[in-house]
Amino acid sequence: MCHLRAEQSLVSSWREIERQVTDLCEMVDLAIEEDDHSLEEEVQQELQKITAQFERLENQLVLSGEYDTRNAIVAFHAGAGGTESQDWTSMLLRMYLRWVERHNYHSEILDVSPGEEAGIKSAIIEIKGDHAYGYLKCEHGVHRLVRISPFDADHARHTSFAMVEVLPEADKELDIQINQEDLRIDTFRSSGPGGQHMQKTSSAVRITHLPTGLTSSCQGERSQHQNKEVALKILYTRLLELERENRKKEKARLKGEQVKVEWGNQIRSYVIHPYKMVKDHRTGCETSNAEAVLDGDLDKFITAYLRSKVGEKK
Repeated sequence: MCHLRAEQSLVSSWREIERQVTDLCEMVDLAIEEDDHSLEEEVQQELQKITAQFERLENQLVLSGEYDTRNAIVAFHAGAGGTESQDWTSMLLRMYLRWVERHNYHSEILDVSPGEEAGIKSAIIEIKGDHAYGYLKCEHGVHRLVRISPFDADHARHTSFAMVEVLPEADKELDIQINQEDLRIDTFRSSGPGGQHMQKTSSAVRITHLPTGLTSSCQGERSQHQNKEVALKILYTRLLELERENRKKEKARLKGEQVKVEWGNQIRSYVIHPYKMVKDHRTGCETSNAEAVLDGDLDKFITAYLRSKVGEKK
């Protein structure tokens, strides 16, 4: 049923673009007939808007994966390097939250572990919107930053790394069945900011799935019940990802392919000094406008990745 609704929505969107193109053509014909140049600016603006909508719908034709229509769970992990990497991780978190705003999606910060001096050690957010996972799945990987450190008195150049995990939100009714006996639930005191209430009560929750050893935790909410619900949502998502990885390995084994289980090299580099450039190492897509990218302008990279996958076997 959800798949049918998604297809109906896509058809409606294409028909809306068809209507807009027809209206624009009529406007152009009228301007030419009456030799009216006053409409030129309006025509250009409307054409740019239609082109952007067309490119977005064209991208959606590529988003035909099993989970592409779902919401996304995005996890951030600071790499080695202490404050430098933790600050870079917080910059990445802001970048994706700004991308969410640009696309009128909805985001919710599920959990955050702050750094000792600045930035964050880790964070998990949920992004809700049409094809959120389909668009953001290409952001999964290691992100590298090169800049003059704001934390270094010698103003030395530093390289920092952070890992971004992008997972499809699991539907616990359809995807994963968990026996309550397989779960160990521990509570502990929250370590982050949150006032006296969080410090004096064991509101943080850690859930361990005993058969797999997978764990999830949450300490960002005010109550133990809320933290448990968030931790369960994250655990379901991680179990779904484990199942997907196992299916992928089995498929590769039957085909005789080798599968590397590793973080791998960085997928994208963000250089702030000695020059400004953001480059995706998988597609070769790059821009010198690093500030715009860090402010959430990621569509150029997402589109390049999606189009690079056209024609590939699922």
